[in-house]
Amino acid sequence: MMHGRDTASCCRCGLPEDTLRNWLIEVTSCVILAVHFRRFVVDISSYTDNLAAKGRYHFTTEEAVAALGSSPVAARAAIRRLREKGRLATPFRGFHLIIPPEYRALGCLPAEQFVPLLMEHLGQVYYAGLLTAASLHGAAHQAPMVFQSVVAENRPEIRCGRVRVEFVARANVGEIPTLQKNTLRGVLRYSTLEATAFDLAGYPAHAGGLSNVATILCELVEGMDAAKLLAETARSPLPWSQRLGYLLERVGAASLAAPLAAHVSFRVKEYVPLRPRKSIARASRDSRWRLIVNEEVETDL
Repeated sequence: MMHGRDTASCCRCGLPEDTLRNWLIEVTSCVILAVHFRRFVVDISSYTDNLAAKGRYHFTTEEAVAALGSSPVAARAAIRRLREKGRLATPFRGFHLIIPPEYRALGCLPAEQFVPLLMEHLGQVYYAGLLTAASLHGAAHQAPMVFQSVVAENRPEIRCGRVRVEFVARANVGEIPTLQKNTLRGVLRYSTLEATAFDLAGYPAHAGGLSNVATILCELVEGMDAAKLLAETARSPLPWSQRLGYLLERVGAASLAAPLAAHVSFRVKEYVPLRPRKSIARASRDSRWRLIVNEEVETDL
């Protein structure tokens, strides 16, 4: 006696119809997703090309999703594909840079072009400072290998292709006087000459050490204004005035140091180390600057 089959099967392949139907549904879904993803990759290429044509070289993941009507997952996948081709860079999560052909070898836009855009995106007050600002003011002795940005709070450094950005925290960053420089992508803010001098003296560990700071000051003193230097004392810790005045005298800029000496004489009672966090054993004392001279300062010029 022959028994009927419990499940109908395809006469050609022998698979149960339910299994075949589910398989076809899965294949069709994969094809639709593949077509959709391919269309989105093409669309995001057009999207980034259109942004660049308008002079805009950055966008966020959210902006791409909104402009192209795709899911965040598809957007991130397509962005990753363009990043692997060297057409995009992502210096910060969700914030993407369009890399024109002339910067593909760098793997990123130059820091001076994208840092202002990123800081605006994050709503952070900043300025280019220390060695970066010194270079912008004409100090050519040692080209900085890293772009230094002063912000209100500590942030991890950024590595984008061959570009490095270091963040240095200064609580009153918004009070520091700055200048502006036009770049290909916008405007860069950087500290004034006198504010740069105070930052260099205040953060010697971020500036190659005190001897390097003295060498840089040799190149910058000609353009400094004594009154503007004195004004910076109100925005800076007292030890910065002591250290900067001492260094200015060491490089022969006595006229710039004189107002700082008067300020130190009036305000400072305690001696502090010339170099922070270094032993002061057997170090001499400088009564004019109330400094414990625990490091020899030599310039390269």
